[in-house]
Amino acid sequence: MSTPTTPTTPTTPAPPVVRTERIGSTLLITLDRPEARNAVNAAVAAELAAALDTLEADPALRAGVLTGAGGTFSAGMDLKAALRGESPEIEGRGFGGLTEAEPGKPLIAAVEGFALGGGFELALACDLVVAAEDARFGLPEVGRGLIAAGGGVIRLPQRIPYHLAMELLLTGEPADGRRAGDLGLANRVTGRGGAVEEALRLAERVAENAPLALAAVKQVVRAADGAPDAEAFAFQRTLMKSLMASDDVREGMTAFAERRPPRWTGR
Repeated sequence: MSTPTTPTTPTTPAPPVVRTERIGSTLLITLDRPEARNAVNAAVAAELAAALDTLEADPALRAGVLTGAGGTFSAGMDLKAALRGESPEIEGRGFGGLTEAEPGKPLIAAVEGFALGGGFELALACDLVVAAEDARFGLPEVGRGLIAAGGGVIRLPQRIPYHLAMELLLTGEPADGRRAGDLGLANRVTGRGGAVEEALRLAERVAENAPLALAAVKQVVRAADGAPDAEAFAFQRTLMKSLMASDDVREGMTAFAERRPPRWTGR
């Protein structure tokens, strides 16, 4: 006699917590946990890392825009998930799969609402920042016995004057979007709800330029950070040799001579 089997209930896959949308040559990446103010748990970190891989792998995509759903950029680390043992980091890529990564393509943060703790650190890991005037940038970790270890303590003094960075780091008090613009933390400041639209415009402007040159700019800037000038120039010379041999340099010069827009191939 056969043993009856218990029917299994099919499991429904969890909905994505990071959404992507291709808009022209830009990949719009949206953290999508509005009920948790887009706090970063293990799933967000994994899906954000995957979205960045998509951006890097597709030659038709020239830039990325990172934002959050529901009027909030990100409240940082999901503390409830952390207490359950989840890690918001990806090995070799840091918090959210981004803060220690080195994306080759330009990445723009479009910040609405809160960008606190790790959320602020995600914005600091981007190349450009567009902020709504009511955005709130803050690193409150010292009030919890911690430090902003996802790049905040390291990057913030590199972005703005030492004493201003230390005020934000030592008090934990946030700065709004207008203050972020005054400090030089935000490239553009918009009205409420306008950050993504402005960031997409900025991304398309960046994407008009040669992709190899854009990647080279990022590489040189990273290599020159804290390096002696001689080392930085030596690294730059190596990249320049590669660029000068590329099809895109010839195309850029030809397009200039013919008074037409260049047609980049990334080769």
